[in-house]
Amino acid sequence: MKISIGNDHAGPDYKKAIVEMLIAKGHQITNYGTDSVDSVDYPDFGHPVATDVTEGKADLGIVICGSGNGIAMTVNKHAQVRAALCWTKEIAVLARQHNNANIISIPARFTSIPQVLEMVEAFITTDFEGGRHQNRVNKIACQ
Repeated sequence: MKISIGNDHAGPDYKKAIVEMLIAKGHQITNYGTDSVDSVDYPDFGHPVATDVTEGKADLGIVICGSGNGIAMTVNKHAQVRAALCWTKEIAVLARQHNNANIISIPARFTSIPQVLEMVEAFITTDFEGGRHQNRVNKIACQ
């Protein structure tokens, strides 16, 4: 699977752990995130991830900032992006099953790395259920 990842200064350690896990599982990663804890602007790292997902260059995306909110708001500005702010494995699973989320947003300051690795694994291995959920997903994008 092709996965794009982007993070601001709150997430370099999280990104490193996620990328290592995903590469070990055979996934192809495009990394737009910073490796520094020096302050940066999360939109600079979120927009490229969203573009990869909407253009089909990535199957899924992962974005990380302190609260997960700012970078989620950023990527959700892109048509056909359905980014879900997740802080538990169960929320990550439901985001895929019910909302067909294609980007997971991670709040680095409110989760642990082991917790995040579990969430990412669940997110990338869970399929959209379709059915009754498809009609709802169709109503998300503005016409």
